[in-house]
Amino acid sequence: MTFVKITQVAHYVPENVVSNDDLSKIMDTNDEWIYSRTGIKNRHISTGENTSDLAAKVAKQLISDSNLSPETIDFIIVATVTPDSLMPSTAARVQAQVGAVNAFAYDLTAACSGFVFALSTAEKLISSGAYQRGLVIGAEVFSKVIDWSDRSTAVLFGDGAAGVLIEAGASQPLILAEKMQTDGSRGNSLLSSYADIQTPFASVSYESSNLSMEGRAIFDFAVRDVPKNIQTTLEKANLSAEEVDYYLLHQANSRILDKMAKKLGVTRQKFLQNMQEYGNTSAASIPILLSESVKNGIFSLDGQTKVVLTGFGGGLTWGTAIINL
Repeated sequence: MTFVKITQVAHYVPENVVSNDDLSKIMDTNDEWIYSRTGIKNRHISTGENTSDLAAKVAKQLISDSNLSPETIDFIIVATVTPDSLMPSTAARVQAQVGAVNAFAYDLTAACSGFVFALSTAEKLISSGAYQRGLVIGAEVFSKVIDWSDRSTAVLFGDGAAGVLIEAGASQPLILAEKMQTDGSRGNSLLSSYADIQTPFASVSYESSNLSMEGRAIFDFAVRDVPKNIQTTLEKANLSAEEVDYYLLHQANSRILDKMAKKLGVTRQKFLQNMQEYGNTSAASIPILLSESVKNGIFSLDGQTKVVLTGFGGGLTWGTAIINL
């Protein structure tokens, strides 16, 4: 088996920053109400850039920082639930923008778990020996599917993208253990871009394509099911929760992270957080946090840091990968 490593990280967010106070001017809310319930202060909102534009900036940065030619990229996987279009895929648009003419490219749809699912997939592609190098990117422009009159969801989400360059040639496994899960029976508790059947041969009553969420159900799911998933993955890796250096979880709500740390018996300081500046960026949230952590010197890509990556969200999907960085 070929061992795999993450050799580069990058992130990009739109320049336009929307604060809680800005939102209070267009809806019935305020900074105290939002921050006390979510831990979010700001979010970056696109003023024209689409999902592929954000993802392509990340891809170009990953390639440039690695001094690679785009032609050497074997594949591009973009995790997103807010694509520019269903055809072509966001990943295909990125492939064209960066000139990765030899790469196959496709989107992976697993909402807030998308980056973890995509990283697991990419690791298998390379460890098989069939491919040498790929880009794994999480990218979202959630602002285009939000109902901006619904304060229960509009205050939560932001736009952004981030990703990693993953390559063959490591001396140890990248993923020590993983566990991916889905429960479609609860999928309608977080719904977006529902496509009705409207043809000359059938007509189905219209449902809103805007994002809708049963907030309490999602919160309960996160604090009940996700810690069990993390604990099971730790056991598969023969690690205690305390032996992990850092926990990089989906950035949905600071209170969720508080409860996760308590349930696992780990100091809260190990649960890194940046949602206060970005909000919930779905598939982009974990790689943005990962990229920022490396750029800020919290840890490096030298294979000496054990990190838990855990995503959870629409589908319902949730999953954990314990990795050596």
